[in-house]
Amino acid sequence: MNPSVPPAPEQPTSAVDIARHVAAGGLLAADVLAASLRMHDKRAPRLNGLVQSRRREAEAEATAIDDGIAEGASIAGPLAGVPVSVKECFAVRGLATTLGIPGRRGLVDSDDADIVRRVRAAGAVVIGKANVPQAMYLHETDNPVWGLTRHPLDESRGPGGSSGGDAALVAAGVVPLGIGNDLAGSLRQPANACGIAAIMPRTAALGEGGGFDTLPGLKAVRPRAGFLARTVDDLGLAVTAIGAARPAAAVPSAPRRVAWWDDTGPIPPSPAVRRAVHEAVARLESHGLDVVRVTGDIAAEAAWLLLGIVAADGGDDVRRLFAGSRPTRGVGKLLAIARLPRRWRPLVAAVLRLTGNRSEAEGVLRTGRRTPAELAGLMAARDALVTRFSAAVVGCDAVVCPVSAVPALRQGSAARLVLAAAPCLLANLFDLPAGAVPVTTVRTEEERCRPWSLDPVLRAAAATDRDSAGLPVGVQVVGCPGRDEATVLHVMRLIESARPS
Repeated sequence: MNPSVPPAPEQPTSAVDIARHVAAGGLLAADVLAASLRMHDKRAPRLNGLVQSRRREAEAEATAIDDGIAEGASIAGPLAGVPVSVKECFAVRGLATTLGIPGRRGLVDSDDADIVRRVRAAGAVVIGKANVPQAMYLHETDNPVWGLTRHPLDESRGPGGSSGGDAALVAAGVVPLGIGNDLAGSLRQPANACGIAAIMPRTAALGEGGGFDTLPGLKAVRPRAGFLARTVDDLGLAVTAIGAARPAAAVPSAPRRVAWWDDTGPIPPSPAVRRAVHEAVARLESHGLDVVRVTGDIAAEAAWLLLGIVAADGGDDVRRLFAGSRPTRGVGKLLAIARLPRRWRPLVAAVLRLTGNRSEAEGVLRTGRRTPAELAGLMAARDALVTRFSAAVVGCDAVVCPVSAVPALRQGSAARLVLAAAPCLLANLFDLPAGAVPVTTVRTEEERCRPWSLDPVLRAAAATDRDSAGLPVGVQVVGCPGRDEATVLHVMRLIESARPS
């Protein structure tokens, strides 16, 4: 350690502080890593977030960073010494990409994925791979290879998915930064569930990051790599460190006007979800921004369109991944629905409606295998919806809206509550930058506010609300057309830095 540089007053926990102190020689990357691994060892038995560790390799890399800084042989990178976890779908040399499928256990990665190379080039220390839902097909992190990942605050609930393992590790203080990706809310959903922040850059800014392609036949919408962190500043550091966004200082003008809605589509929002949006909007007003309420109907229609596009192959791409392995019950249910012939769907939907299941009946009608002409029709509908959305938010820099209809899901409920993620899907469908930022926690009086329903989806939402007091709830920030990641991060930062009223 450089004796001329004062040491950090205490072990920093944010990526920004770690990188600054390590680069200045006031803190050893090896000590930061040791603290991270101690926290993992303490939380691992209950959390089960880090499922493939590279402890020895990480220790050697941290030591090399310290030696280089001490010798002045190299300039420390912007993520110097920052411990990072990596979603299991991204290749990390020497580890495996199983996607939670038993038949893929022996498939060892021969090289690093692009985003892994980039964070390591920036000085980060990769501690290993984090757990995912099987085939990344649910917002619930469980599979027969690595087991169940639990929520850091409530073991009866999950951390969301599909970047759930990384979200749990970040929320539990094991790492300050996690690498994930997002096709249908897979960064923002777990961030919201765990009370942390997330950013999903545009395709043009970062792209897929080299993640495993579970849907090679899907061309219209693609997964996007991004980050999870406890603070917005840490997200900003990550995206700028690897060249995925302009620094906030380079934004031509700070955001001035924000649109908002508190709708959540097919499943009405929990009271805490609606309150979180209102509190976030009030915080932005206190910072001097103009706010305008718009209808959330476009987001609901965007969600159905995205689900229809993703399911247009009848689930064939995901089904091929199993190659003889059996999917879990929840994944199997969704694949069976995806495979259902279209000629049977009206009848199945009618039966579901007769039994009170209106939510899943609508899903059956909106999804399923499509002909090329039918898929082209969905794409034309998307283009028309983009035009409507652009007109609705004209003059606005960003949109503030819910992330999910409910707080963190109970274990085993994700297949029933797929539609809870509906608020996230607009940003994916339109390729807009988006993030999630924590705002509040559920209050006791907000646990039992849903009316009784015959619909099993709405009953599952009510069951999710029960005993949820204290669980975190955040909001989503979506960049309007023409805006970039810096705009989203700026609005998120304003929400995070609440002024007392």
